[in-house]
Amino acid sequence: MHANVRRILVAVGDLRSAPKNELRKAATLARKAKVGIELFHVITEPDPGRSYPETATARQVAERRGLIAAKVERRLERMARDRSLKGLDVDCAASWDFPPHEAIVRRAEFTKAKLVIAAIRRHRFGARMLLTNTDWELIRHCPVPLLLVKSRRPYRRPVVLAAIDPFHSHAKPADLDPQLLDTGGSFAKLLRGRLHVFHSFMPLMAFEALAGGPPVPLMPEAELAHEDFVAGEVKRLAAKAGVTGKYCHLCIGNVADALDAVTRRLHANLVVMGAVSRSALARMFIGNTAERVLDRLSCDVLVLKPAGFKSKILAKPAVANLRTVPNVHQVPRFARPARSPSRRSHAWTSAVA
Repeated sequence: MHANVRRILVAVGDLRSAPKNELRKAATLARKAKVGIELFHVITEPDPGRSYPETATARQVAERRGLIAAKVERRLERMARDRSLKGLDVDCAASWDFPPHEAIVRRAEFTKAKLVIAAIRRHRFGARMLLTNTDWELIRHCPVPLLLVKSRRPYRRPVVLAAIDPFHSHAKPADLDPQLLDTGGSFAKLLRGRLHVFHSFMPLMAFEALAGGPPVPLMPEAELAHEDFVAGEVKRLAAKAGVTGKYCHLCIGNVADALDAVTRRLHANLVVMGAVSRSALARMFIGNTAERVLDRLSCDVLVLKPAGFKSKILAKPAVANLRTVPNVHQVPRFARPARSPSRRSHAWTSAVA
């Protein structure tokens, strides 16, 4: 992470109960890096100013807005008093906005957050391609590192596993692997853990079969040469990140199956992987590795975008898409703009652009 990181944004979806796992892990990272935390909630209740403007006076609309905002404020501030956050600089903010994933991206960019923390929940296989939901849309559109919390295990000398792809399957950018290794190394160092490297590949026989027609028998020497070549590339990248061959894990087979097996064997706490935003049509044909793997993993996942990724989400919501008031500053008595960055020193390194 950059030395100028100032804020971790925790996306709070359900105000009825505090997201304990997310708060504890946000607190651990914030203390180690000496940064602040913001608890952010997207208000999905209809804005009184738009839901019944013809039947209410301006004063009645303002009072109703105040009641809704006050309720959100009380619940967020109750979460901010959680014991895990004691002694930390914690802000609370809310926004009338829609859809929620766009609101979260807008808030992250407005506050210049360098990490967004959210919970990930299981979905049916077909649902993630047919339905628009916050989890998958954040994976596609969030321009800053996105930590998806799936496990209750704390970060105590964690095993951090960077899932790299030196051969750039599905046209992933060539500079994404060094970014994954740098970021994974930064988190491992910050949390006094250990960085491991993972890569899964298919045998040459599988590529022959996919080319059409019956598989062509290959000499064992060809398969061994292929494996040696793949292993050499992975170890070369790992060595640049200071990871020795002992901590490199090469597997033959499906990425989701192999990565799940390795994380369980290592008792990994965090997998660092890249995601490239694609259209729904492209995902139907070539799939999205990040989304497929997330269903299988039981540990936390840190999703990164390639350097230079620009979100297509508008800085302000389009009026046609609004259900509620778009600007966080229009929530009365409540949402505060981000504080000016302090001059404290920070522990995170400059791994993420």
